[in-house]
Amino acid sequence: MKVVVIGGTGLIGSKVVTRLGEHGHEAVAAAPNTGVNTLTGEGLPEVLDGANVVVDVSNSPSFADEQAMEFFTTATTNLLKCSAKAGVGHHVALSVVGTDRLQDSGYFRAKAAQERLIRESGRPYSIVHATQFFEFVKTIVGFSTVEGKVRLPSALIQPMAADDVAAGVGRTAAGEPVNGIREIGGPEQFGLDELIRKGLAAKGDRREVVTDDYAPYFGVRISERTLLPGSDAQLGEVTFDKWLAQQ
Repeated sequence: MKVVVIGGTGLIGSKVVTRLGEHGHEAVAAAPNTGVNTLTGEGLPEVLDGANVVVDVSNSPSFADEQAMEFFTTATTNLLKCSAKAGVGHHVALSVVGTDRLQDSGYFRAKAAQERLIRESGRPYSIVHATQFFEFVKTIVGFSTVEGKVRLPSALIQPMAADDVAAGVGRTAAGEPVNGIREIGGPEQFGLDELIRKGLAAKGDRREVVTDDYAPYFGVRISERTLLPGSDAQLGEVTFDKWLAQQ
């Protein structure tokens, strides 16, 4: 199949392109640096010509409420319109486990809007909900540091390696549309505070992680299971310890 990967030069997208290529598909990386811009529509008709599947793993360059909403709604609307004209038979989008439970965040409201546009488009689709990536630990630390201390709740999280995210997205792209959500996650659960404490220690970062169950996660108060996938989630194989050892 010809599979166009929007965001195909980024962390997840480049891995999806590689995996699909290894399985005999024609995987095309599409991003602004390859001449494809979903915000303006530039290059979309050309890259989607003859495509069987489009995979959208692109992300907003800003977490600010208005900018994230503008990015996801504009890019998705353009992509759906051009995909329909090209006769693409399967629209796959990467989103986040717990999006519907994180609606106090403008970023996650934007992700929910993206998912709604896809669902209501009438196009065959699959939405992949992934748990947080190990590679995102540094960003969590940055958002959660107050006066030199990292304040996080003990809520559970089931993070996964980018390689396993790409594998889950690739499997979905190679399969039939589910016309719904498929959840993927990591093989282990951690307290969010425990995960970050472990990650900082592995890098020799001596910042103190303070367990505070009132501390927000990217501006949102979460409960113990807000970030966890359901029992039917497809689980990756790479553990946090194995991932840390590879860094």
